[in-house]
Amino acid sequence: MTVIDEKTTTPVVPDDIAQQIVLPEGHVDHDKLFAAYQWLRENMPVGKAVVDGFDPLWLVSKHADIMEVERNTDVFTAGGHEDPGSHNPILSNQAGDAFTKSLTGGSLRIMDALPYLDPPEHTEVKDIAGAWFRPANLKQWEDQIRGLAREAMAKYLKPGVNEIDFIEDFALYFPLHVIMTLFGVPEEEEPRMMKLTQEFFGVADPDLQRNDVEAATPEAMAQQFAASFQDFCGYFAGLVADRRANPRDDLSSLIANARQPDGEFYPDSYAYGWFMAISTAGHDTTSATITGCIEALAQNPEQLAKVQANPELIPDLVNEALRWVSPVKHFMRRARVDTELGGAQIKAGDRIMPLYQSANRDTDVFDAPTTFDLERKPNKHIAFGYGPHMCIGQHLAKQELRIMFEELLPRIKSIELLGGRKLTQTNFVGGIKRLPVRLELTD
Repeated sequence: MTVIDEKTTTPVVPDDIAQQIVLPEGHVDHDKLFAAYQWLRENMPVGKAVVDGFDPLWLVSKHADIMEVERNTDVFTAGGHEDPGSHNPILSNQAGDAFTKSLTGGSLRIMDALPYLDPPEHTEVKDIAGAWFRPANLKQWEDQIRGLAREAMAKYLKPGVNEIDFIEDFALYFPLHVIMTLFGVPEEEEPRMMKLTQEFFGVADPDLQRNDVEAATPEAMAQQFAASFQDFCGYFAGLVADRRANPRDDLSSLIANARQPDGEFYPDSYAYGWFMAISTAGHDTTSATITGCIEALAQNPEQLAKVQANPELIPDLVNEALRWVSPVKHFMRRARVDTELGGAQIKAGDRIMPLYQSANRDTDVFDAPTTFDLERKPNKHIAFGYGPHMCIGQHLAKQELRIMFEELLPRIKSIELLGGRKLTQTNFVGGIKRLPVRLELTD
């Protein structure tokens, strides 16, 4: 039976489907989650979800509709044009948004970071380090990143049989070490950055709760998010001051010393926003993709044999791993004007949730999307988003993934999944958080 929103006479997504996707706990069961995505694509590609404790929102599940949302920032805002701070690009419940407003004096823009900005401000701030992240510039870091990959393997893996939790004992460390090295952050600070990142992205995960936050209530989750952000800012304040006084040839100096068109430094909050985005999403998403790829290769040994026999396929493997994992699950948008999307009538002020994982399983774009196929071509995944908000770090992430697989895959004799796999309880950014494996390596 179709349920109707009594206020608008609009059909709404069935409760079980809506809750599976909107609630963080729905993301710990991939089978049910991806079945919910499929139901949406087949029955209500742009569907209105009404979930207790959340503002009503539109779930956008098809690849083409999400691309339309992402490219059209004049209609679908990330942070607000006329009223900056009126919208949270990271889905939070009503209690969480209310707590955020209590901290900021009424704004939902808790940080001056790219996901919260719209053009032209977004364009100006992105240009601070845009050139640094281009492939031509990243080539200079190739040898150093390869050295870090070899260092990680030597430190955390040994020849012969390794019975490990692949992500906890190995995959978490390499991307973090890369980004902190490029930032110029001392290695001894990396455990602190790791802890803060896990708390920041794991606000809804009981395993990742801070000690100074009580229960996983809506208010507590918002409190953990804010507390982690403040801890990051406390560290970054010292980094900004140091790089302005003693600039170096590193990414943090470039960001800290960026100036506005009038010649003045950007407010420190913009540097904090840059550092937050890079030091969190810059490694958590990459470690999730490495882990998801290893799991897929363990489940598809013929694919492992194929890429080992032909290492030139590794860039294709990277793209398929990104499609398969899609570690960034959403960034919220808000309609600025009345509009139509995928046959649905969207009203000004409505919230929109693009579902990137769902888009990357869309049969209109991908043949056999539930099959892991490293030779998939074309592979038009949108794991990095699309349009102006397309991830600025995408080329660095692909470079890290390629180098790690070039170093690791030739040494793998076998991968056996041991059971006990667990997923992070989050509807935002995350993937596998436990993957016990028996990994046999050559000398």
